Amino acid sequence: MDAIDSALARAGRLIDTFAAALRSELPAGVTLFDAHTHLGNDIDGMTGGYEELTGMLERYGFSGAFTFCMDEHDREPAFRGPNDRTVAFAARSGGSLVPFVRLDLDADPLGEAVRSLDAGAKGIKLHPRAQKFSVGDERLRPVFGLAVERDVPILIHGGRGLPPIASHLAQLVAEHEGVRLVIAHAGIADMAGLAGRFAGVAGVYFDTSVWSAIDLLDLFRQVSPEQVLYASDYPYARQPNSLLLALRTARASGYDDDLLRLVLGEAALRIVRHEPQAPLTAPRGSARFSQPMTFARIHQYLAMATPLFWLRQGDAVGAIGLAINASLERNGYPEQSAQIHELLTTAQELWTSSRALEDDVERNTAGRTAFGLVHLADVLAVTTSAG
Repeated sequence: MDAIDSALARAGRLIDTFAAALRSELPAGVTLFDAHTHLGNDIDGMTGGYEELTGMLERYGFSGAFTFCMDEHDREPAFRGPNDRTVAFAARSGGSLVPFVRLDLDADPLGEAVRSLDAGAKGIKLHPRAQKFSVGDERLRPVFGLAVERDVPILIHGGRGLPPIASHLAQLVAEHEGVRLVIAHAGIADMAGLAGRFAGVAGVYFDTSVWSAIDLLDLFRQVSPEQVLYASDYPYARQPNSLLLALRTARASGYDDDLLRLVLGEAALRIVRHEPQAPLTAPRGSARFSQPMTFARIHQYLAMATPLFWLRQGDAVGAIGLAINASLERNGYPEQSAQIHELLTTAQELWTSSRALEDDVERNTAGRTAFGLVHLADVLAVTTSAG
């Protein structure tokens, strides 16, 4: 236990260092808002707690967040109980949390949407992967119609586990003039199709809740900055990682302070306040990406390790060790290499030691902390001299 406690304390100091760096990099006068957070207990074992979320928002200076329930154990019938809890959490927050109603197309989606909006929900959340429906499902049409009638946004899962969804979404948007649609996770499930159809389309947004910095660099070069909303995907992502990821990739793509203020909060607040979207401008960034060769290797190894963290397995392939060794190479970036090395050696110690812990909570805490350090190292590796 002493080794675990020591590594956790060291990890805390490292995270504090990056939190301080993050604050110094934010544009003056920025108002932060998180467009994608969850509260509740997911069937995958992940938990999002009210106190943890609101405490994190307060610590990092956020004015608020869109929030919705997870894929809850008591989601039947129609996510009614979880949706009621979301509205109650929002009321408890004094308005900083903006509640969305989550729908299941197999369980009276229109009725539950109306009920929850009448109770105080301010948006609609759709998750075609978790709820196992096609974006071409006819039952989505009345939901989109209701969103226009009530002037509330729809946020739809656009991440892993989906077939191409752009054509169906484009049809829904075309049929429902005035709808405001947020495509989550940068639309990585179908980025070519989604960016191709929706770049420059008013009322459509992409949120930044992804793990990989390369995903955001690719998104930024394809869509208007005014279409981008900062989002974390709490509790699947935490601070300072998520905000640092968005900030540094946006800077690398050529976003100035005015655009950063828009992306990091103002664009989402315009949705909350029912204000028009900012006029759309040309995308920023480049179709080409370059980085120091050593950092490319580190990113490759950390990408190999990431699924092992998600599956709560040990580093059987030794990916972290390979990344640590690569961080010792001379590459012209000694400060960043040293930071990456310290992050990864601490993560390796935590990850290895946590495997022997019998308590599930302690083991998960150590594992999540280790993954947070690995993610910070990857953000550094990808965004240092990115361009």
